[in-house]
Amino acid sequence: MNFKGQVAVVTGGATGIGRAIALKLADKGASVMIADINEEAAAQTAAEVKEVSGKSAVFVTDVTDLEACNGLVEATTELLGAVDILVNNAGIAGSAGWQTRSYSTEEDWKQTYQVNVIGMSNITAAFQPQMIKKRSGRIVNIASIAGREGRPSLPHYSASKAAVISLTQSIALELARFNITMNAICPGLLWTPMWEQIGDRYAYDMPAYEGMNPREVFDAMIAEKIPMQKEQTPEDIADTVAFFVSDDAKNITGQALNVDGGFFMR
Repeated sequence: MNFKGQVAVVTGGATGIGRAIALKLADKGASVMIADINEEAAAQTAAEVKEVSGKSAVFVTDVTDLEACNGLVEATTELLGAVDILVNNAGIAGSAGWQTRSYSTEEDWKQTYQVNVIGMSNITAAFQPQMIKKRSGRIVNIASIAGREGRPSLPHYSASKAAVISLTQSIALELARFNITMNAICPGLLWTPMWEQIGDRYAYDMPAYEGMNPREVFDAMIAEKIPMQKEQTPEDIADTVAFFVSDDAKNITGQALNVDGGFFMR
């Protein structure tokens, strides 16, 4: 895989999975725009990317703000060039305080959909004209195994990620005639700051994990749910992104691939 001369945009690219994706694409030669609401962390990741590929930039982006999304297109084009690769990674698990509640509030539903679904649609729509004009492009959406099956905990999050999978299929059908592919990745169990908060909630909300700290909850779930008996990593997701945006996947679109050690086999 060689992405030299290509321009990539990674939303939520400052930390966690997004950071790993940005570094992987840079390692393969791409210039990378880090789009995130956390300017300080985004700048740090951009500095790391520059050390690898020599070219990166930062644009503070709230994916729920149409003006910011359009500004991201303009800034990327001006600083790095027309986009070839778009990775929609920005996402949240709920509104403020979600990790301490045993139920979903109206704000959880509204804010999670606004970021995870509508925000993804906003960014994609903003970059579509550029890709259509070039008649080429690769788009990857980060969904979740939570979108594969309804779960008793965080139903608003599961529903939003199911919507991401459906949105991926719908837009893939729309863009296929322009030689633009769109696929989704469903990460399994990754030890990230978000999952640490989820572990706190599970320990509070689920009797099976009562009294455990977040890491103990996480390890217990690996043992119970993952046939391969090992956690997934941000680098695993980044490797899959690199495949989807490569020429090796030029004839794959509208798919959602689980990267979960066998948690769900479908």
